[in-house]
Amino acid sequence: MTTLRPAGIFPGLLAAFALLTTPAAQAGLDDGKLQITELADGLYLHTSYKMFSNGKYFPSNGLIVVDGTDAWVIDSPWPVADTPALVAWINERDLTLRAVLATHSHDDRTSGFAWLNDKGIDTVALIGTNRFLKVAGKATATREFDGQTELLPGKIEAFYPGSGHTPDNVVVWLPEHKLLYGGCFVKSLGAKTLGNVADARVNEWQASLATVTRRYPDIETVVPGHGAVGDTALLRHTGALVEAALQK
Repeated sequence: MTTLRPAGIFPGLLAAFALLTTPAAQAGLDDGKLQITELADGLYLHTSYKMFSNGKYFPSNGLIVVDGTDAWVIDSPWPVADTPALVAWINERDLTLRAVLATHSHDDRTSGFAWLNDKGIDTVALIGTNRFLKVAGKATATREFDGQTELLPGKIEAFYPGSGHTPDNVVVWLPEHKLLYGGCFVKSLGAKTLGNVADARVNEWQASLATVTRRYPDIETVVPGHGAVGDTALLRHTGALVEAALQK
């Protein structure tokens, strides 16, 4: 079951992002329900919640991009049950889900792959991501790419900038919105550490961040894998966290 929290119509994305810090927008932290928030015309943020052993929920972000009657999803929700809920939300709006792309192999990005594959819905991932999924005995993407791909030409580009959070992390660029979806490669301003670094290559992260900013000089909005949406300050903050980790 989803909790839809529409943001309405705003003159710009940053105005919509202000809603994400309100008590209403954070309600999912209390009930664990999937949230879908309208950011702009044809662009939605989906936020799912994983309950940890301490009984608290932790949010995980993804995107829904709509073009006409078609939809593309960036990262499946974290709890397995939320992927069918997300697809139901798309179907209820008479949209056709064309594909779901994962930004790396961890469960907060790919836990829905097995269900999606079973339903015949295209799943997409970097070749390296598929390799990691296969080694782990998990469902792999039905389509894979090497380095970069235009999921929707001119509107959705996935790009591998180099290692950071994982050796296979990719970012997604939406040129119409000047929006960079960083996934777990980018930390929110609320993050005090780099978080899960079990598969990280911290010493390569800074160079990968620089590759992103060179490739996309027009970034205005940044969506992290977890936490609040912001602007390019998130990229600088991530870099500062990397430097702090390297100094330890």
